[in-house]
Amino acid sequence: MSLAMVRKIEIKGLIFDLDGVIADTAHLHYKAWCKIGDQLGFNLSKAQNEKLKGVSRKDSILKIANWAGKSFTEAELDSLALEKNENYLSYCQTLGTKDILPGVYDFINASVNKGLKLAVGSASKNAKLILQKLGIINLFSIVVDGNVVENSKPDPEVFLKSAEILELEPKNCIVFEDSQAGIQAAIKAGMFSVGVGLENLRSCDHKIENFEGLDPEQLLTQLSNIIYQ
Repeated sequence: MSLAMVRKIEIKGLIFDLDGVIADTAHLHYKAWCKIGDQLGFNLSKAQNEKLKGVSRKDSILKIANWAGKSFTEAELDSLALEKNENYLSYCQTLGTKDILPGVYDFINASVNKGLKLAVGSASKNAKLILQKLGIINLFSIVVDGNVVENSKPDPEVFLKSAEILELEPKNCIVFEDSQAGIQAAIKAGMFSVGVGLENLRSCDHKIENFEGLDPEQLLTQLSNIIYQ
């Protein structure tokens, strides 16, 4: 027999994934991975690329190698991962404020003004560089990326590390994610999850199409009482 329970929450911190949540960089990753796939004689589909979202570069290479029916030494995997990153960084040179997704800048600014602590929690090792190019790195208290965590999503390490550095309890944080791996990581971390986009994300506490017209006060009100069955 299940009991309904209402839990009053006090949100103090917001943790954002980067690719596909803050900025339109997912297509650049896909382009860079496709180039690697071409070298392996393998056509990476968009559906397969979705499974790489939120996954570390090394684990992504392993997935692609498996799909392509290839096996590589550790050194070869490292070389392919490095080459992919070089391709990606070359595509990122044109990034600017134009690539910030709709409504994100206003939502982040309003959240800062409200006194919330903001973090970026991303598997990308280039997160700081991307945020600098977007011109918004100064709006975040911290950036926790693939350079400081060992485990990629759905492991909750990146989100738990973010909360730890922000000096917040996981239950007082909201995670914004556009991947199922990221949603799973947020759940494992004991945080509230907001799915971003029209993808078929499962088990998130709340979903938004994008940040356009979204006010943090409005969102916190919507999440102020969550009923669990």
